[in-house]
Formats: sequence, C-alpha cells, structure tokens
Amino acid sequence: MACILLAEDDSSVRYFLARSLENAGHEVMAFADGEDAVPVLDAGPFDLLITDIVMPGMGGIELARLAKKVRSSLPVIFITGFSAVNVEALDSAEGINQMISKPFHLNSLVEAVDRVLSDNAPS
Repeated sequence: MACILLAEDDSSVRYFLARSLENAGHEVMAFADGEDAVPVLDAGPFDLLITDIVMPGMGGIELARLAKKVRSSLPVIFITGFSAVNVEALDSAEGINQMISKPFHLNSLVEAVDRVLSDNAPS
C-alpha cells in the first residue's frame, strides 16, 4: 500500500480517481488544486504525487516542483486533458515518471501507479 497525494480540480474526476486508488489498496489524500495540497507536503511521507497539470491557482508542474523540494526522489504522474501540453515546462520539471492523457480508463491509472511504485521501490 502506498500513500498517494492527488491534486485534481475536477471534483468528479478527483472522486473517481481517489476511489479507484483506494480500491487498489492505496491511501489517498485528494485536493482540488496545488495550493490546497501544499500544506500537507511536509505532513507525511508520500510515496507518489499524481497531479493534473492545468488547474486554477497553482498547477501541477509548480506543485511537483515544491514536492520535489521536500522529497527529491518523489515519483510524479501527471494527468492532463490538454493534448498540447507545454513540453518545455514538463522537461524542466525533474523526476516525472509518467504522463497520462484524459480520458483514460481507471485501470490504466492503477496500472501506471503500480508500475511507477515498483520502478521506484528501494532496492
């Protein structure tokens, strides 16, 4: 079981993502945007950050950068509904393990989480 920090501005998407990850055995702390998630970055050791890239207020790229300052080895999965994501901005955000484009099947997210977590498991 992993502790996952989830930031997604669409409430229905956030709910279904959190439920799917919880049903897969993970603990999920879900927030509506990056600004809401920032205070918990220091609260506990998260195993994974899953964040939408484009959100009102603080977006996912900035949230990932802040999370990496707290724990540089934290794996990150970006999710996005935009096909024309600013690739240069993503290249500058270090430690990105995966990007998933919306719409996606919830099983695809769970599989991506399992893959990222196993790839980043301590040896």
